[in-house]
Amino acid sequence: MAAARETAASRRGEWPGDGGSSPDSPASASASGDRGDRSDSPASASGDRGDRSDSPASASGDRGDRSDSPASASGDRGDRSDSPASGAIIPTGGRTSSSPNGDLRSVLVTSVLNLERLEVDLYRGTHHWIPRSRTLFGGQIVGQALVAAAMSVAESVFAHSLHCYFVRAGDPSVPVLYQVDRTRDGKSFSVRSVKAIQHGHPILICQASFQKKMESPIQHQFTMPVVPAPENVLTQGELIEKYLRDPDLAENYKMGLTKILAEEVPIEIKPINPPDYYRRVPMEPIQRFWVRARGYIGDGNMKLHCCVAAYISDYSFLRTALLPHLQYRIKFMASLDHSMWFHAPFRSDEWMLYECESPWSGGCRGLVQGRLWKQNGVLAVSCAQEGVFYVKPMPNESKL
Repeated sequence: MAAARETAASRRGEWPGDGGSSPDSPASASASGDRGDRSDSPASASGDRGDRSDSPASASGDRGDRSDSPASASGDRGDRSDSPASGAIIPTGGRTSSSPNGDLRSVLVTSVLNLERLEVDLYRGTHHWIPRSRTLFGGQIVGQALVAAAMSVAESVFAHSLHCYFVRAGDPSVPVLYQVDRTRDGKSFSVRSVKAIQHGHPILICQASFQKKMESPIQHQFTMPVVPAPENVLTQGELIEKYLRDPDLAENYKMGLTKILAEEVPIEIKPINPPDYYRRVPMEPIQRFWVRARGYIGDGNMKLHCCVAAYISDYSFLRTALLPHLQYRIKFMASLDHSMWFHAPFRSDEWMLYECESPWSGGCRGLVQGRLWKQNGVLAVSCAQEGVFYVKPMPNESKL
């Protein structure tokens, strides 16, 4: 009967199980996004895009709308079309908006990933932040899609994988509808299909799979790369301020960097090997940076942390494939698909190492792979994405 009741929390579209039972569930979701002029490409709702030759930002993530939360409905069962999600994933209302240490609650929780429930398995997301590209950030669409999917599953299961295709460009001027199909509920796994819809057409198609916690003696993982600790690395903002103090920096670069610095990005980034965009020095297709959500999220709600990770994972991801080719100017860039696998529990508001690499590019496409590592060396999330980009040679002129 609890699953059949519509609570005030479910009508608000809150996150289920906040402070609840999922400290060891796998983490989820990613998103897509670098792109620019998207008129001829099925690319997603996304971020980094087209011709930005005057703005040498390193890990800049374009993005737009906001996603919501997984709320679960009890039990592991199939036909629940008449029972709205019962738990609260994103705490609102009378709950405190700050951490025990006084940190403000992350905007990713309070707005960016908050969905409005319209009907059973139908949600609406609106946009609180529009990137410089004036497009939707793919990471946000993926994160919101995972939120919608998680609203329809039992509290006992957690996301272990997610696969998305970006099929149309997103329109930042209108909300996104998320329609959930409860594909299957089994004893151990549940599968959900989600369509993100604008103007009557899907802009993203997502499938997410959830699993109950299961123990196994079969375990292994790669070894985390050796990198400087996050407290010994400059933030992206500090790095930009350092660049701006260079008296020889060209004026157009100063303007581009100043715009990036003014953006209210809901995640914090500490680049470990920032590319030299000014002199266009090619480098290996590998980038590493520490990343976390701004503000406080807290322990306990693994579904929420998975959705935040989905948002984070798309940030500057596709640009890894272009690092050996900095002699070219980007005319157009867009994400085509995005996949994530969640391996171990983590907190998205604590520093994690994002290790990105591109094993291949060709045919106007590039493949990137990523791993999110906890500071203790545990591999928490794996990601993969393919994107399309069109380029042209840079003019032969000094950048300084």
